[in-house]
Amino acid sequence: MTMNDAAPIPNGVTATRSISRHGSDSKDSWARDMEAKVIRAHVTLESAVGLRQEGYVPDVIVGHPGWGDTLFLKNVWPEARFGIYCEFFYEAQGTDINFDPEFKSAGDPIIADCRAKLKALTQRLHFPMANAGISPTNFQADTYPDEFRDRITVIHDGIDTRNIRPRPDAGIQLGSGKRLTRQDEVITFVARNLEPYRGYHIFMRALPKLMRERPNARVIIVGGNGVSYGAAPPEGSWRERFLGEVVGELDMSRVHFVGNIPYDVFTQLMAVSKVHVYLTYPFVLSWSLLEAMASGTAVVASDTAPLQEVISHGETGLLFPFFDPDGLAAQVCSLLEDEPRRASMAAKAREHVIANYDLTTVSLPRQMEWLQSLYEAEPLPPF
Repeated sequence: MTMNDAAPIPNGVTATRSISRHGSDSKDSWARDMEAKVIRAHVTLESAVGLRQEGYVPDVIVGHPGWGDTLFLKNVWPEARFGIYCEFFYEAQGTDINFDPEFKSAGDPIIADCRAKLKALTQRLHFPMANAGISPTNFQADTYPDEFRDRITVIHDGIDTRNIRPRPDAGIQLGSGKRLTRQDEVITFVARNLEPYRGYHIFMRALPKLMRERPNARVIIVGGNGVSYGAAPPEGSWRERFLGEVVGELDMSRVHFVGNIPYDVFTQLMAVSKVHVYLTYPFVLSWSLLEAMASGTAVVASDTAPLQEVISHGETGLLFPFFDPDGLAAQVCSLLEDEPRRASMAAKAREHVIANYDLTTVSLPRQMEWLQSLYEAEPLPPF
């Protein structure tokens, strides 16, 4: 939803702000990034001062500290309790940065460490004045420094399992007019953008073997051509670069790039999929993985820390080494060849999501408890 589409909050106000200048013309990317955060903080500060002058004083403030917007809100409302959404804390080693040797940063590791330190600076400035943090997964919470980790509660954003569910009558129609249903052998891959962070290169390298062994399979690839995380390719798009590596070995009549699709089409696609493939660097876990599991779809995923937390290998999904395309293909084929095992695994995956990540029965009640405890805390002084 956009800000103007958001549902009204009882006893709350809706304020919009316009940022006409996002950064300088500096040739230094470090400077541009930091200035953009300072500009956002400044514009938000001005909006907050206006609200204060109108008499609005919140009891609780919750915000994302990563882009700078919330940096000065405690200066405007020192009496408010302050909670931050702890999505991810960047470090030069141990998580996403330099995880993939194919795209390892060149140059002095000291430079990389300093770049990561600067990237995390905005979040560090929030720690002294934040009463508490909330993080979707233990992996994400554990990226935070010890000095703040004990103030973070792990509560996932929540999956609407009443809407994201198995649909025996699900179907999607391709651009060619062909309709795919649960009777078809559909393999899915989903990312906001098709890029290395989400293992697109590994998936594409697995396709030749996978499609040779499954001559009736159709592969649906969802995602844009841009970059959400990490660096852009030297030219063109990651999609075209890695498709170009294998296109000569693929029957492209069975490989469908569908771009970004409406959410209701996505839910139908997950319900149609027989096996969903998901990979990620040690980074933020995508909702789409848990939504696939909630849809009653069997999952094959990379054996990286975010997945180890939500998938029990052999029970609620299959894990394979991130850099092993042949292992990926073999795991997918093993599930497609064994319908009873696939069905059992998919059912257990849905049960796991309902028990641990359901929006209505798990996440929302715990989020409300967290907000109540935040409200009852003593406000900390602004930093």
